[in-house]
Amino acid sequence: MTKPLASRIALVTGASRGIGYATARALARAGAHIVAVARTQGGLEELDDDIRKDGGTATLVPLDMTDLDGIARLGAALNERHGKIDVLFGNAGMAGTSSPLGHTDPKFWDNVMAVNVTANFQLIRCMEPLLKESDAGRAVFMTSGIAHKANAYMGPYAASKAALDALVRVWANETASTNIRVNLFSPGPIRTRMRATVMPGEDPMILDTPEQVAEYILPMCLPSWTESGKMFDYKTKTLMSFRGPAA
Repeated sequence: MTKPLASRIALVTGASRGIGYATARALARAGAHIVAVARTQGGLEELDDDIRKDGGTATLVPLDMTDLDGIARLGAALNERHGKIDVLFGNAGMAGTSSPLGHTDPKFWDNVMAVNVTANFQLIRCMEPLLKESDAGRAVFMTSGIAHKANAYMGPYAASKAALDALVRVWANETASTNIRVNLFSPGPIRTRMRATVMPGEDPMILDTPEQVAEYILPMCLPSWTESGKMFDYKTKTLMSFRGPAA
């Protein structure tokens, strides 16, 4: 039986652990060749081993997402090698420590914005031409409910995710008449290292796993997915418009 992503190229950022790792494996099992991007070489190599065990293939790209020139070089290399990409999963993110806004170090603020917003802006700039070369380009970005809840002591993370939401909304509108479909995914509390950093006293065993989440991200990356400009809320299993629940 033909796999739904056979002969397709999927770029996954933050692929060395957590939801990025699990989603990269799910996309590979669906037939995609994975371009796995992360800072951690060891994590990428473990991912490659797992993808190969599943019968898939991957290209490993050790890259810090704050390296905007590196993202541009990656886009050029993908164009030269494949001439397109079919899936972009913008998963890499930074939460960091919690503190009042008045005690937040400007350097920390800049780092969070660089990873969560500016890097995704550069991905859009550099990967949009490649997605347009696909007959069914699909882009999914990882957001968070904190963008709208505005929890105390999480200012940089909340502001960065709100900015990312706006960025993705604009891009969805700009690509509405193309073959690209652009959406957001809000996972809620999931058993990841980032969650453990933010909530160190929480029992991780009460949380869903990245593998469970990946099963809901996968359909949004398939050619059969037709929605754009929407957000999937994993906690409620609801596809929502940016203005509220879908009709």
